[in-house]
Amino acid sequence: MLGKYSLGIGDRFAKEGVFQLEAFVKAKKLGKDITPVWNKSYREHKTVGSKPSSVRKEADESVAKCSWKSGYLVDADHITIQTVEDFIPYSDFFTIDVANQIGHELTQSESKVFLEEYRHHIGNLDIQGIDETFEITEETLLEFGNKFYKAVKESLLIYQKIKEKRQGYFAVEVSMDEVEVPQTPLELYFILILLSKAGIPVNTIAPKFTGRFNKGVDYRGDLAAFEKEFEQDLLVIAHCVEKFDLPKDLKLSIHSGSDKFLLYPIINRLIKKHHCGLHLKTAGTTWLEELIGLAESGGSGLEMVKSIYAEAYSRFDELTVPYVTVIEVDKDQLPKIETVNSWEGNKFSETLRHDQKNSSYDSNFRQFLHTSYKIAAEKGDGFIEELEKNSEHIGRNVTENIFDKHINPLFI
Repeated sequence: MLGKYSLGIGDRFAKEGVFQLEAFVKAKKLGKDITPVWNKSYREHKTVGSKPSSVRKEADESVAKCSWKSGYLVDADHITIQTVEDFIPYSDFFTIDVANQIGHELTQSESKVFLEEYRHHIGNLDIQGIDETFEITEETLLEFGNKFYKAVKESLLIYQKIKEKRQGYFAVEVSMDEVEVPQTPLELYFILILLSKAGIPVNTIAPKFTGRFNKGVDYRGDLAAFEKEFEQDLLVIAHCVEKFDLPKDLKLSIHSGSDKFLLYPIINRLIKKHHCGLHLKTAGTTWLEELIGLAESGGSGLEMVKSIYAEAYSRFDELTVPYVTVIEVDKDQLPKIETVNSWEGNKFSETLRHDQKNSSYDSNFRQFLHTSYKIAAEKGDGFIEELEKNSEHIGRNVTENIFDKHINPLFI
């Protein structure tokens, strides 16, 4: 089952599962139980030509090789009603993504019924631990309905489809993060009311937070504003678990959580202060560690990553458009192909590795390469052979990244 603390670990090419899990083994030796959750989305499967069964296979084999005796899960990441079917036999964690349904307004007749059903929430709302009082009017209630009612309705359809075909335990996450405007703590309160009313036993909720959560790079935004919002979200969840029919283990989930080093001390302190759980997805970080390891290995490994960059650079729009809400890359600021071709392995790895103390580090370069795994997939067996040939070198980077940069500052 999903533990109090859990970490999503994507692995684009299903080669680093053992090295990922070794980071959790290290944490366990220090007394911290963290549930590994292997996650992969429909988009990622389609891009690399893999299937949901491959994630289950990788997770099970990694657990066996590491003699891991604690819980672990496989996440059908960002599934929709159109894409959930193929994941059901192999997943026991389902990230239900209904961001595209947010803002689908109610009809006039639906609005009337909605107001009658939820009118008793109108008034002042006090939540223990939050200094301010929230005011809910008929106008704000209707605004909430127009934003979120149909998104939650879609969540229910997806959940019911899973439940019809999935036997045994599975965790449910509802994701509303891939939108432009963050949800306020009061909106989270209302979303949880709707989820409770719908009868969805949601284990984790992934709202859109204040600030930029770009893929693979640090947080950009107002730290004080994030801290206030995050703490209020924790308190809203605690309030709703007590007042409404929601699972007792309900916790916040942070998407695009990789490398948000500025936020980790804040998150660590607040989840301990309020005795809360947390789920955080690191996703594509492991893919970048593979590139770093190949670059450092030199020889054909370095030539492989240079060729990936060159091909990706020529297909910039194709690769970046699907990630437009979670990256900020200026092509004019990227190094030219001939420049990268002149680099030694250490220069390539230092430019890519997220070490802000290193003058070579380039967040533009890092975000761009985050989107370029499609090029590696197109190289087929040649790329996989390089991963296998340099497995030990890459693996060390993968384990250190997950443990030292993520687990340690977040949970220990």
